[in-house]
Amino acid sequence: MSTFGKFQRVSTKTLNLMKREGKKIAALTAYDYITAKLLDDAGIDLILVGDSLGNVFQGNETTLPVTMDEMIYHTKAVAKGVSRSMLVVDLPFMAYQLSIDEAFRNAGRILKETPAGGVKIEGGKRVAETIRKITENGIPVMGHLGLTPQSIHQFGSYKQRGTDEDEANEILKDAKILEEAGAFSIVLEKIPRELAKKVTQSVSVPTIGIGAGPYCDGQILVTPDMLGLNKEFHPKFLRYYANLADILDGAFKNYIDDVRESHFPTDAESY
Repeated sequence: MSTFGKFQRVSTKTLNLMKREGKKIAALTAYDYITAKLLDDAGIDLILVGDSLGNVFQGNETTLPVTMDEMIYHTKAVAKGVSRSMLVVDLPFMAYQLSIDEAFRNAGRILKETPAGGVKIEGGKRVAETIRKITENGIPVMGHLGLTPQSIHQFGSYKQRGTDEDEANEILKDAKILEEAGAFSIVLEKIPRELAKKVTQSVSVPTIGIGAGPYCDGQILVTPDMLGLNKEFHPKFLRYYANLADILDGAFKNYIDDVRESHFPTDAESY
């Protein structure tokens, strides 16, 4: 592993060691330089440039409109703020579904055009050969099971997955398939905690939960969500670690008042 200053860069090897030692992995998303630098400086283990930028950055209802060019643009910005955290990038909708070769080219494009350390792909058995092709050619792949937002129109809603026995068994089977295909980690989204526990115990690679309970090897949240920037969005699994929407609202209103009342700028703030 390469070193950056006094910190060692987090890699797939680091994450696997953390799982073996029982040390929890902390992950969050970032879509811009400033947020990424703050996360990296704070000591976050993994930063995901998620296609969730379609929701929280672009204001779309789903992640589906996000393009490869947009993922690369945001990853380049994020990477400038990262020196320690592992950087993983979502392959967006239609970047890997057309063919294995197309998926390989797009994954390669991420690593060629950005300093990312890996890509993330949603799905189980149906993407196993795609993951195998990509990983065999030296590109780390993170899997994603349970609620997979790119399949929202197939699911019909964002409800919890794996609540019935058949789907739970399929998720458990898919996790083993992804591990065998070469995935270095698996995101488990919005599944029952006991199912997440079974998956975590059944695979040797780290599991990263979001709405999957406490038994995963790590946790991830969407950063703008956990900062309380969207007060209308509060699913059961989300914990607010700040209420920035209220803080920013107060700051903006104070600025507007100061400008309108000629309290800003003062003589000390003028040249």
